[in-house]
Amino acid sequence: MGGPGDPPAGTPEGAAGGGEDEYRSVVFDESFVRAARLQEFSAQERISDHTRAVRRRPGLHRTLSRQLLILVVLIAVAFGTAIYMGLRSPYQSPAAKRPEPLRMTVTPLSPTGRVPGSKSVSDLYAHSPAAEFRVGAGGINLPPARRTSHFSDSQVMGALVTAKDYLVESALDPDVLGGGSPRDVRLLIDPQQYAQFDRSFNRPAADGRHAATGWLVRFDPARTALADRRVRTEGTLRIVETDKNTLEVTSDHTFVYALRAVQRGDSGDARRAKGADDARARASLFTVRRELHFRFDRDDLRMHRAEVLTSVTQAGPLACAAGTADHLRPLLAGERARTGGPAGTDPYATGGATPLCGSLAASAQPSLSASG
Repeated sequence: MGGPGDPPAGTPEGAAGGGEDEYRSVVFDESFVRAARLQEFSAQERISDHTRAVRRRPGLHRTLSRQLLILVVLIAVAFGTAIYMGLRSPYQSPAAKRPEPLRMTVTPLSPTGRVPGSKSVSDLYAHSPAAEFRVGAGGINLPPARRTSHFSDSQVMGALVTAKDYLVESALDPDVLGGGSPRDVRLLIDPQQYAQFDRSFNRPAADGRHAATGWLVRFDPARTALADRRVRTEGTLRIVETDKNTLEVTSDHTFVYALRAVQRGDSGDARRAKGADDARARASLFTVRRELHFRFDRDDLRMHRAEVLTSVTQAGPLACAAGTADHLRPLLAGERARTGGPAGTDPYATGGATPLCGSLAASAQPSLSASG
């Protein structure tokens, strides 16, 4: 049987289309043949064990499925590699700084004479440098909260508010001042400082690390009571961005307390000597200057807490020999120190703290006689 090509004798006469048969337009090129689903075995293959004349070739969809699977695997590998390199990138954000232990200094200021006293607290304040101070938290003014390079206005304000809250809880709360629980102060510090804080109250020591009075202001409740709960306050807050993950706030405030001696009637005794009554009824002023340095990372801002880096306290009138690690034990109206300090120090004036013990400047006391 001949193929569709021209016969050996030439094209027959009368053939339609000028010698072209009807299958001339169908071209079975090599790509068409290779793509056929059925393929004829060769003569050698048919002689062997094969019983069929043709074999089925794999379908196109199986080839595409295999290619798609390979593509998916490659994409997964590339994605996994990108994640791994991202985690190992040397340009990732640095880890948060571990909070440092609070470094603290408490300097007693010894009076040069008897401590002035009066039965009128308002007279004491009126004749002292605290005459124009504001009452309580009203004296802790927040500066404008302006955004920094890496922190928003609200984050800056959050740091300032937390610092103010710490000052209020640690220096103005009557319960804390009277030797009560420091729990509310503790809640405002970084949890990694809890161990140092707790040891400062369980085993206070004047070692620059573990004085309860380095964290807050409190008086010995066995001998000292508030004559007026309205503490006078004045000072400043300053805030700076130290790096892209950290804000730092510095506070510098003077707190002035009106104090009196605990009367025997405060502890339940009904009978009291008249002379002792008169002495204990007189109030005196006690001044505490505190400089605190706070650090805030982004977690601290979110959790309304701070890392307290340094605390510098000047307080008087105090005796230089009085222990200050657990409580402050002020010299009260009419009392005087047995020994003075090395120099006159004014807690109302700015400048560095006096180490160990200082002498309270006369200008820092109310201008009243000791018998006022």
